[in-house]
Amino acid sequence: MTVDGALARVIRSAADRTATAAPEVCDLCAAPVADEHPHLYETEAAQVRCVCRPCSVLFAEDGAGEGRHRLVPRRRLRLTPVDTAQLGVPVGLVFFVPRDDGTVTAQGPSPAGAMRWEVDAAAWQRLSGTFVQLATMAPEVEALLVNTVRGQSEYWIVPIDDCFRMVALVRREWRGLSGGGRVWPAVERFFAELTERS
Repeated sequence: MTVDGALARVIRSAADRTATAAPEVCDLCAAPVADEHPHLYETEAAQVRCVCRPCSVLFAEDGAGEGRHRLVPRRRLRLTPVDTAQLGVPVGLVFFVPRDDGTVTAQGPSPAGAMRWEVDAAAWQRLSGTFVQLATMAPEVEALLVNTVRGQSEYWIVPIDDCFRMVALVRREWRGLSGGGRVWPAVERFFAELTERS
């Protein structure tokens, strides 16, 4: 399972909105959706789907959609610094997604899309024991998002669609070998605009 499909969809959706200015519609019933609307995560395809509020209610309960579709939660929670070095991921801009089967993936943005690593499950369990908020994350649809690039110290539990937006932003703004002058200010703005919500 990769985020390439979801990432491509986020990028395509942003480009389509800019080019045509046509309103977005629910991927289930085709009703128009507001700028701020719920998302479903399609687990097998690793894709995010836009949904209207009435359709989102169908997936509000655990087990709805037979686990193939999950309502992406809205929660954003800022954390104190988390020692992610023990997870063995060598980058400073990364998100960690726990899975239903107990595995954890780490994904980092790049000019070509998301890079992906498998994280040692035992190391994640130890970290979750230290930072109890990590144990409350909804598998597949919430992530620990970390930014320690250029002296930053950002640690958040966020919905998976925030992570896909961040990957799309890096891909869009990256120039040359080092990223150029636009990507890092854009990443800093992305984090500055994150707000806590339940």
